[in-house]
Amino acid sequence: MKKIAASILLIASSVLTAQAQGHRFDPPWNTPPESAVPFTVAGIDNVPDLFGDIDNPSLVVFFGGNEFMVVDDLIAAFKKAYPAYKKIFFETLPPGILSKQIEGGSITIGNMRIGLKADIYTADKSKIAQTPEWFSNTEVYCKNKLAIMVQKGNPKNIKGLADMAKMEVRISMPNPAWEGIGKRIEEAYVKAGGEALKKTIMEIKVKDSSTFLTQIHHRQSPMRILYNESDAAPVWYTEAFYQKMIGHPIEIVEVPANENVEGISAAGMLKNAPHQQAAKDFMDFMVSAAGKAVYKKYGFITE
Repeated sequence: MKKIAASILLIASSVLTAQAQGHRFDPPWNTPPESAVPFTVAGIDNVPDLFGDIDNPSLVVFFGGNEFMVVDDLIAAFKKAYPAYKKIFFETLPPGILSKQIEGGSITIGNMRIGLKADIYTADKSKIAQTPEWFSNTEVYCKNKLAIMVQKGNPKNIKGLADMAKMEVRISMPNPAWEGIGKRIEEAYVKAGGEALKKTIMEIKVKDSSTFLTQIHHRQSPMRILYNESDAAPVWYTEAFYQKMIGHPIEIVEVPANENVEGISAAGMLKNAPHQQAAKDFMDFMVSAAGKAVYKKYGFITE
């Protein structure tokens, strides 16, 4: 009987070890808030792009997903500067999805419908400029540049954007249909190799499935690299910087200035923001020295 019990324990331990190994790089990569019942199940119940308090928050921010890594420190620093705001809710989804949520008034993720209205919306400056009628105030707060994320050791010897045209190189590429970075990466392809490079990666390689188009690149692209599903992923530099910061086995391939594009992030305060004063205070904080210090820590350009 003891042998049977020991065998069962060994099998159970092996299953748990295998599951942990299989999901070892899964998000959330941020620190979850404390609660009475912490319940995150890798690969099943894991909601990495909803942060904080969804119940009657005092501030709601729809935040461009590629900046997810700053949220923990940004909220902590904001609460320190403005201690009156106890409950804050962030969504870090692609800006194109967030803008649809603003227009439609709600979003459904899994079985959960969220009808909270945004106080602040952040995205690329050009995206914010498309709907000036939404905002009572806008502010530029940081900049970024492109890089290529590859597996540790760079086994496919990726040296630049042009190398991604090789048929044996599997690419994880943001879908330009709803991820603004996708259009910026296409601009960089044209700089690096003309329309021919763009066509190879975005048409020919999409058709043969060696280019995978993501729905939420700031999660999918790192995971595809980490789980050996893709060889190269064009990303904002800070996304690769963060993966190295938390000890994940990736490398950063720099994109030279003559092939790179600049990302300029802007925040807009919604005219119909439910929490007007909180929104104003948060906008002020983002462009303050304390706010910029958080962004600088994670590799963003704040000058």
